[in-house]
This record gives sequence, structure tokens and C-alpha cells, in this order.
Amino acid sequence: MKQAILTMLLAACASIGSTAQEKLFSASSVQSPVVNADGTVTFNLYAPKAVKVEVTGDFLPPVKQEVPGFGTVEQPGVAQLQEGKDGVWSYTTAKLAPELYSYTFNIDGLTGVKDPANVYVNRDIVSFSNIFIVSDQKGDKGDLYRVNEVPHGNLSKVWYDSPTLKMQRRMTVYTPAGYDRGKSYPVLYLMHGAGGDENAWSELGRAAQIMDNLIATGKAKPMIVVMPNGNTDCQAAPGEWSRGMYQPSFRGSVEQKPVATMDESFMDIVRYVESHYKVAKGKKNRAISGLSMGGAHTFATSKRFPDTFNYIGLFSAAIHMSGDPKKSTYERLTTDKEVQQQLARLFAAKPALYWIAIGKTDFLYQQNADLRRYLDEKGYPYEYVETDGGHIWRNWRIYLTQFAQKLFK
Repeated sequence: MKQAILTMLLAACASIGSTAQEKLFSASSVQSPVVNADGTVTFNLYAPKAVKVEVTGDFLPPVKQEVPGFGTVEQPGVAQLQEGKDGVWSYTTAKLAPELYSYTFNIDGLTGVKDPANVYVNRDIVSFSNIFIVSDQKGDKGDLYRVNEVPHGNLSKVWYDSPTLKMQRRMTVYTPAGYDRGKSYPVLYLMHGAGGDENAWSELGRAAQIMDNLIATGKAKPMIVVMPNGNTDCQAAPGEWSRGMYQPSFRGSVEQKPVATMDESFMDIVRYVESHYKVAKGKKNRAISGLSMGGAHTFATSKRFPDTFNYIGLFSAAIHMSGDPKKSTYERLTTDKEVQQQLARLFAAKPALYWIAIGKTDFLYQQNADLRRYLDEKGYPYEYVETDGGHIWRNWRIYLTQFAQKLFK
């Protein structure tokens, strides 16, 4: 009797195992996305009971949407998948330019569904999206953003003490290939935007891949890249500090009032880096840049410490100042005496580069145009880059690529 029961249990387990294997095989037999030889990309999703399936991604023409507090912003476009045989839905794009792209599926009204056939994902605030890379030839953007057979630098998650913010904080630090053998390196301080954290530039921005590939081809000098957490009420990325698994927000806030601003506390980071790494010190060996909110931090930090950074990069920067928010950035610049004096001291210190970059359809375009108008009237030198597109990582990866090649030469 016992033997019979054991035999039945083994048979049941075998049946369950067989069913699981069949399901696993069925799921893995669908490939998606497929980068075709002609540069098109095909998405496939096994969803036999679905009625409507869409793919939304930054490879599609963007959709403009009004967002309170931000005006008109661009959202990823949407395309319909067509159902084929065996419950597999498919969509093939037009030829795509070399780039890193992101996407998710919408299934019967459920949005943000990840592709079960693609294990490669990124987190942006509270949303996850799948990613893929298209590359035509060596040296194009897709090639620059992927891991190649070149000497690799290292990424470290580093805890440091911030006396100004009265807490331990974490940042990501990139050290270039050969760091252990070198003597000293210049430093680029690279800051994320609202909703991001110290992981944003290394994950969404592909900073390590960009730097590895630029340095390996001699297009950029070997440098240390420091990527701080710009949320001064947080110690580290969500779920990676003592606050626990709270719900991230656009502002990165956990609703506790910070004791100081990012620019007020920034020299805590510089002091730690220059005391713990092989750093070439002095203004000529320091650069600072950031996107969106990180651009605001760059703008504020560089003018607060006018003789500290020789290279300053504003990527789609939010130009934050005190004063009436109903007034334009230009009006506030021309009436804020403290900001005027700070900018005067900054440009009197003759930074080697003040670099502004923004997309033509970025919702912060006018703020940056107002800043340039003010700089032009004062005769303050700067370089300006304008690209297609809006407030998107596709632009910020380009800006990092271009800015890094101008540093420390």
C-alpha cells in the first residue's frame, strides 16, 4: 500500500514537473524583441486570451500631453500589435536608428506590462520598462551604450558622511580602467534628475559603458565619475537604506525636511572623494554637470563655489531661483541681485567651459533660453547644444557623451 501511494505521488510530481516544463518551454519559445537584419525590430507577445495588445516605447513618434505644473510634455508613442497564430501578437517597427530604446506592453487596458521574453529592464522612479539596443556599426550610439571588448572601469556604491546634511549617504563612483596603476585622476561630478537617485546615471544613463568606450578610443581622458544622490532628504536609493521599502516619488521624497540643500552640502562630497581616491586636485581637475533637477543643482553649486569647478554642464537644466514663480526665468535673473553677484563671480573666475544643452521640445526649453539671453547680455561665454526631442534619457546620454569629450584637455 505504501509503495502504491509512493508511486502515485511520484507520478503526480512528474506530471506537475512536465506541465511546468511545457509552460516554460512555451514561454521561452517566443523571442522578443528581435532586431532584424534590415534595422527593423519585431515585438512578440504570447497572449492567447487577449483582445487588444499595444506596445509603447521611445522608438515611436511621441505623443504630447498636458501635465499640471510642467505644461506640454512628450510621452512615448503607442502602436498596435496584431494577433497571429497560436496566440502570439506581433508588431514590426520601421528601421530604427542606432540607440538604446525602452518599451512596455499594454494588454486589454492594463498598462506598463513588461515583456516576459526580455529579461533586460530599467527602473525609472516607480515604473519598469524593458530595454534593447540597436547598432549598425562600430562607434555609433548603440555601440557606445553597450559593453564592448575594451578595458573596463569599476562601479562602486560608496557610503560617505555628510556633516552638512547630518547623515550617512550613498553615491555611485566610477573609476576608469587602470585606476590602480595610475597616479591621479580628474573628477566629473554627475547628477541625476527628479525622481532619480545614485543609480540613475549608471543604469538609465549607461554612464559606465559610455566612459569605458570613450576612454578606450582616446576620445575622453581617463577620469573618475562621481554620481551622488541628489535627494537631500534621503540617504540612498529606495529600499537601499534604513527607511525601508517606501513608495518612491517624483521628488524622491520621504516627507522629512532636509537640513540643507544639495548645493549647500556639495563640498561634503568633494572632500570625501579627494581624501579617499587618487584625485588630481584643484579647479582645473574638477567638472560638474547634471540633468533637469541635477542641472539645477549644477547651476546652484557652481555659482555658490565660483572658483571650484572648471567645467560646468547644464543638461536640460531646471533653472531654480527664489522669487515669484509666475515670473519668467529672465525676469527673476534680472531682479535677483544675489544670483547676479554669484554669476558675476563665477564668470570672473573664468571657467574653461560653461556648457548648456537641451532638446527643442523640452518643457524646460524657455527657462534655458532665458538663461542664455541673460548670459548673452552680460557677455558671459558659454557653449550651446540643441538637439531634437524633449526631456528624455536619449538626449541626456548624448549630452554626457559630448560633454565628457571636452573635459580636462
